[in-house]
Amino acid sequence: MTLLLGPVLRHVDETTATVWVQTVGRSRVEILGCRADTFEVAGLHYALVQVTGLEPDTRTPYEVHVDGVRCWPQPNSPFPPSAIATRGPATEQHQKIVFGSCRYAKLADPKLARQYGLDALDAYAARMAALPPEQWPTVLLLLGDQVYADELTPQSRRRIGVRTERHPEWPDDEIVSFEEYSGLYRDSWSDPEIRWVLSTVPTAMIFDDHDVRDDWNTSGAWRATMARVPWWRDRMRAGLASYWVYQHLGNLTPADLAADPDWQAVQAAEGDVWPLLRERADRWDAETGQGPERHKDERFSYCWQLGRTRLIVIDSRNGRIVESTPRKMVSDGEFDWITEQALAPGAMDHLVLGTSIPWLLPQVISDLQAAVEKGGNGTGRVARAAEWARQEADLEHWPAFGHSFARMAELMRQVCRPRGGDPAPATVSVLSGDVHHSYAATADVHDHLPGDRPTAGPDGTRIHQLTCSPVHNVVPGFMKVLFRISWSRLIARASNRWARDTGSDRAGVTWERTTGPLFGNLIATLELDDRRAVVRFERPRSASALDTRAEVVLTPTAPTPRPRVVEP
Repeated sequence: MTLLLGPVLRHVDETTATVWVQTVGRSRVEILGCRADTFEVAGLHYALVQVTGLEPDTRTPYEVHVDGVRCWPQPNSPFPPSAIATRGPATEQHQKIVFGSCRYAKLADPKLARQYGLDALDAYAARMAALPPEQWPTVLLLLGDQVYADELTPQSRRRIGVRTERHPEWPDDEIVSFEEYSGLYRDSWSDPEIRWVLSTVPTAMIFDDHDVRDDWNTSGAWRATMARVPWWRDRMRAGLASYWVYQHLGNLTPADLAADPDWQAVQAAEGDVWPLLRERADRWDAETGQGPERHKDERFSYCWQLGRTRLIVIDSRNGRIVESTPRKMVSDGEFDWITEQALAPGAMDHLVLGTSIPWLLPQVISDLQAAVEKGGNGTGRVARAAEWARQEADLEHWPAFGHSFARMAELMRQVCRPRGGDPAPATVSVLSGDVHHSYAATADVHDHLPGDRPTAGPDGTRIHQLTCSPVHNVVPGFMKVLFRISWSRLIARASNRWARDTGSDRAGVTWERTTGPLFGNLIATLELDDRRAVVRFERPRSASALDTRAEVVLTPTAPTPRPRVVEP
């Protein structure tokens, strides 16, 4: 078998599709008559096949041939044929987006496997295989922590154990090289159910901290500390280069790929392109420019048009600006691009924003993060205490970046207003993960005028925070207690009063929980039909069955969203 990993179906539109594969060696890959030669990175081989000439609103089964030999589907596969479902007029108003984050690899050790529980995406794929294709999701959105470079499985530890003599300075419990990263992706994507679902559902991806390291880019102080670690530069190069190869390339539309200078450089290069990507990774990691123009040289945020739904995925990890103030989740230039995509002309029933970390958290945690940021902007003991709290308590979500939190609120205000003859979208949904519990919250965004009415009213755009985490991981007991307390209505009222009395700036945003917190391994589905929207959180009951834990109607069919919670 010359196909090592994949196929992974990535961006799909009305007539084209992108399919990613990893092969054993240098070869030519063919899918539906379209061909691509592999490119080599650190001795490993990959191909990105751009399939063209498809018909809108069709479902086309496909095979993968490597050097003329059929390598996919595998012989005696129990799964339905992998197929490419194109978009088109007949399906533009219906989208089914499955999402979640924090998916630890499947474990071979029985005791550890029981501890981590059933993989929710694995169970979803097994159930999906038994359903008619008309009921399959239209997009799979993976919101970070697909691989854990700093929390290794026993099999990963065994793999890296052989490099002690060659690299004695490297840690024995963390990934460092590109080749080692490739092993993490094989562990995560080789499971038969996962491999099949990735081959047949268009998949969008973005990274979070564990794809590189816990608390990655928390602050300028964090970056300075890690820069002094001898092996850290090797780790950043491998982490960013592997993300670019395994995840980022497939996020790009055909037009974006054609215009991407790094992809063009890789295509034009001869031999192994690792030296080229290593140099590019140094550039992607660095903050450049001065003052308001400070930025990153690579934009990992991207936009997919899904019929009358627009999906914008925001890079809220590498895109951070933390070595100057005000701290920013993404640079002003990148947020300008996000705003342009959100406000671009065209009918839009729903706007979906993907960001690996939640915009809206329990009010008390949000206010605490904002207070820590304010303290950290000073000097002396207060600043040092704030930085300690930020790193030790993971206080580094959107509220800890007040400038960007406010820009997100302003984006919501603009999106909720009709423009150019088009009505405002029915919903704006912020999809996130990271925090190891799942919930839904609804928000109103007010202007900064006393007594001003919220932008989103009973008959207008509804704004929601939808968080699903983890898909497959362990949630410590103390975290369950913490989040239950922090989401309690009593604590919320106290935090609201404190914020009002102290003049804490929430950028005119008020919000409340509509369902959750839910714990354990979960997968969520956002179903959009015309201007209606529903989100469903499901937990695996067996290897091929899931139970609905909560279902929330998101559109204004009632004065407020009414959750239906199903207890196990």
